[in-house]
Amino acid sequence: MKSVIVVGTIILGIFVALFMYGPSFFSVTYEVAGVVAGEMEEVVQMEVQKEVVPDERPVIGHVPLPTQVKTIYMTSCVAGTPSFRQKLVTLIQETEINSVIIDVKDYSGTISFPAQTEAWGPAWQDARCGTRDMQALIQMLHDNNVFVIARITVFQDPFHAKLRPDLAVKKADGVTNWKDNKGLSFIDVAATEYWDHIIDLSVDSYNIGFDELNFDYVRYPSDGPMNDISFPHSAVGEFGGDKQANLEAFFVYLNAQLDDESRFSEYRHENTGRASSTPYTSADLFGMTTTNHDDLSIGQVQERTVPHFDFTVPMVYPSHYPNNYLGLGNPNDYPYKIVNHAMQSGVERLKAPTTNMQSFTHERIGTSTPAVYQKPIYEATKLRTWIQDFDYGGDYDAADVRAQIQASYDAGVMSWMIWAPSNIYTKAALFGPGVLEVTESSVSE
Repeated sequence: MKSVIVVGTIILGIFVALFMYGPSFFSVTYEVAGVVAGEMEEVVQMEVQKEVVPDERPVIGHVPLPTQVKTIYMTSCVAGTPSFRQKLVTLIQETEINSVIIDVKDYSGTISFPAQTEAWGPAWQDARCGTRDMQALIQMLHDNNVFVIARITVFQDPFHAKLRPDLAVKKADGVTNWKDNKGLSFIDVAATEYWDHIIDLSVDSYNIGFDELNFDYVRYPSDGPMNDISFPHSAVGEFGGDKQANLEAFFVYLNAQLDDESRFSEYRHENTGRASSTPYTSADLFGMTTTNHDDLSIGQVQERTVPHFDFTVPMVYPSHYPNNYLGLGNPNDYPYKIVNHAMQSGVERLKAPTTNMQSFTHERIGTSTPAVYQKPIYEATKLRTWIQDFDYGGDYDAADVRAQIQASYDAGVMSWMIWAPSNIYTKAALFGPGVLEVTESSVSE
């Protein structure tokens, strides 16, 4: 732009000089014009050189989000066992499965690959299971057009609670680390220093190729001596003992940090299928969050979770519902009805313009009691369904697994994730490769 202004000024000066001095001025102007033209050529060459500077950052390839996500779960131990994980790859190749969720951080608090962040080094060195070639495993899955999700357990973390007891949930004495019935400790949800620790692992996971980050155990603890428990960080935090608000504050912070492209700028992320170079995110919730209108004493509320993640995944395993739920007797005998009711309720709550559940994203309407809030409206695509393929509480066969998938479809939720702790899946419950009940065109319509 400066060059153009300079040239314009000189040309104007030439005309003035011609008017004042006549043709004798031409010899001078030719020389001046030659100098200016040379300068302009240099400027243009410099600008061109600036534009074509190559981006030499390492490239991280991705697989775009499938229109309909159909997922199986892989433990960190299976990820580190080539023969076993190949069986799951074969299952994916031979069925409708197009996605896999792999443990990055599991119930132990240790991690499944050597993270780049130094603070996560001990959690890898003491890893229960894992693999040094996680990036190669992801690439192999990507080569098979498989969408790969990282599962990160959050506040259930006995490893870090031992390493940093100052951040842990305590017994009532405020000193001793609290443990659930399985002997596992938790980090206090309001321990904000730990939030950044989780974000560092999330960034490292996306930067080795995971396409989505799934956050599990995003909650306060349960299933233990609840009459002998205290939350030191929550007690002195901004929201005090309000579990719902403390948990949503974490969601807000996590979402903001993982939406910041500069956190991932060390690498060039390609083929993400979206405008940004940031990961998709999802959160797992207790199944009864779709039907209950409280926080189940763990802080989880569907309306306070959905706004802060791309997807929310209720764990609507029939075995986790009480006997005689919906008047049905043993819920394991009615997998279709349990899952369909749960997911239908979740969809209705997504689409509702108002709710009695508070949230940072809600605005109270009037002063009525109980309170009514205006809320954002979402489509059913915000939800996925966790499907049960394990025998806890019953004997789950192909018909039972398929019934849950169909129950999800009939509720309007077209994406699902199958949980089998054994990583042995009921292949007969799955359709063949390429089968989709939803197409990209139907979604756009």
